[in-house]
Amino acid sequence: MVTLTSADNALKTLYLGVVAEQLNTAVNPLLARIEQTSSDVWGKEIRKLAPFGINGGIGAGTEEGELPSAAGNNYAQFVLTLKNLYGTIEISDKAIRASNDNSGAFVNLLQAEMEGLIRASKFNFGRMLYGDGSGTLCKVAAVSGNVLTLDSVNNIMEGMVVDVIGNSGKTPVVTARRIVDIDRDGKKATLSGAALTGTVSEDDFLTVQGSYNKEITGLGAIFGDTEKLYGLTRASNKWLTPYKKTSAKVDDVTIQRAIDSLEEIAGSVADFIVCSGGVKRAYQDYLITNRTNIDVMNLQGGYKAISYNGIPIVSDRFVPAGTMYILNSNDFHLHQLCDWRWLEGDDGRIIKQVPNKPVYTATLVKYADLICDRPIGQAMIDGITEA
Repeated sequence: MVTLTSADNALKTLYLGVVAEQLNTAVNPLLARIEQTSSDVWGKEIRKLAPFGINGGIGAGTEEGELPSAAGNNYAQFVLTLKNLYGTIEISDKAIRASNDNSGAFVNLLQAEMEGLIRASKFNFGRMLYGDGSGTLCKVAAVSGNVLTLDSVNNIMEGMVVDVIGNSGKTPVVTARRIVDIDRDGKKATLSGAALTGTVSEDDFLTVQGSYNKEITGLGAIFGDTEKLYGLTRASNKWLTPYKKTSAKVDDVTIQRAIDSLEEIAGSVADFIVCSGGVKRAYQDYLITNRTNIDVMNLQGGYKAISYNGIPIVSDRFVPAGTMYILNSNDFHLHQLCDWRWLEGDDGRIIKQVPNKPVYTATLVKYADLICDRPIGQAMIDGITEA
């Protein structure tokens, strides 16, 4: 017989390990290469010493002269607040009671809910890796009833619950609306509920419900133009500024120029390239035009990639259009308080009844954020004409 206790035990013992493995290695090829660690986590913050420049205690001298003065390594302290990442499943009391005498039916129900949670978590966690921490999904170009014309639909999916943040006051003008339909060719999304005309304006933007300025610090923050990164001011710490160039075409020389710059300036060795799908196709067109063989590599996590001089090139839907990132993945660490865990009550239960509703929920949680130890050792090429 199926009970809440048996369901609780199943989530703890059978599903947690599988879910954690999926969300740690199968989100996308970039996350699969990033080390996840609990080091440098102090309470609710990440505090990490980051070396920059070189040691100054070297020099040449005479046979009997004075030795060089000591001048140790340069360090700066990165400070980030751990971000709170949640995923919730929901099962009605009716569904549980209907499967009381059929454990197979309940297992199927629980399996479906868990698969849905994994898909949604992988989508959103993968998206955050390329975001700037603000949680911005897309901008509004026009409003008609409850249909929004957007600048992009890459970061949204049917079923997502979103807020609309006002561009002027940076406060929510609409909250907790579900995306019920997406016209990808027309870049339009239909939101549930009442008409949005007069409430939502051009240049307002969408975020996941309650997530504005609460997401992890992804590549968008590293390559962005914000005044500060990891609590430090960019203007007085030039080594926080990565290599950024604009090029209409993507070819071997353009890529190699960026790689050479990383090696010469930062001593950084690029080992991973990720770009938008259109940029990857443009590079493949370049290779075909120049009668160059397209080498294919197998990556950790079962992913495949084409190769540039042994460096994998992968595409990701969440990379901005016309953009290629050239990275040293060893410089990235996902600092976490703990791995994925179920949120437990004082009684140790993870399945809880929603107050005043015949519904039970369970919530998956992780407290973490992403840090790049050496921003100057990373590169971005944008403005590329896509194929």
